[in-house]
Amino acid sequence: MDNHALLLQLLNIAYQLSTLALITLGLAVVFGLLGVLNMAHGEFVMLGAYSVVVVQGLGLPLLCAVPLAMVVCAAIGWVVERWLIRPLYARPFDTLLATWALALLIRKGVESLFGKGYRNVETQMAAPVSFFGVSYPAYRLALIAMVIAIMVLLVRWYRGSSAGLRVRAMTGNPVLAQALGIDTERLASRAFVVGVTLAGLAGVMLAPLVRIEPGIGVDYLLDSFFVLVVGGLGTLSGLGGGVAVIGGTKAVVSGLADQTSGYAVVLVLSILFLWLRPHGLFGRR
Repeated sequence: MDNHALLLQLLNIAYQLSTLALITLGLAVVFGLLGVLNMAHGEFVMLGAYSVVVVQGLGLPLLCAVPLAMVVCAAIGWVVERWLIRPLYARPFDTLLATWALALLIRKGVESLFGKGYRNVETQMAAPVSFFGVSYPAYRLALIAMVIAIMVLLVRWYRGSSAGLRVRAMTGNPVLAQALGIDTERLASRAFVVGVTLAGLAGVMLAPLVRIEPGIGVDYLLDSFFVLVVGGLGTLSGLGGGVAVIGGTKAVVSGLADQTSGYAVVLVLSILFLWLRPHGLFGRR
């Protein structure tokens, strides 16, 4: 394998890892901090993608989809947390069923508005550019850079801010955090809203790269769940480790065989982690 082919393979792996991290981030916030397996996570990603469809249908630039997706996802997230999730925090199985019903409701709502057909959106950055002698799509390179920037900022905020300290306290011991005066109820509400908003932003960023249709959320939910199973919950190290293992394995196996084989290997790997290491690589016990 020559240098150009190796660089192209590394770029493809970096792209797959970046998209996986972007998709998983919102679920990691909700599931890792609150213990709520949001089965509607993929549908919030889908709402972000359809926000791009809406703004391009109005003749507006792609960036206009960012505030639209944030407002829509944040509003739905606040209502869902306040009236659906909050009474069920002590009943994890019920939250799973409730968010699964929410996913079906969102999916059917989108089908009624946009139909079941596929949609594609265009971007001026779709054309390939030269990157160290390799021709590669400019938008993919921009996506990799944006995801790296988001993760660096998130780590700095989580470890260096007072808000990050309160989040760590709530995650480690919510009862003690509440006894120390931390408003865990408000913090949990904000964490849920932030998680679903991040999912919507992921949909906006991925929209030019995927076929958009009402059923895409299921695949995003499964990929995110696999990452959290392998990496573990409640830590940024778990998110990074899960993305590296799942994304790297899927990229390598898919490159050597096909995408179906890559998905099958990831599924078997996740089952083994659930069986042999249920807390993941870096998860909190």
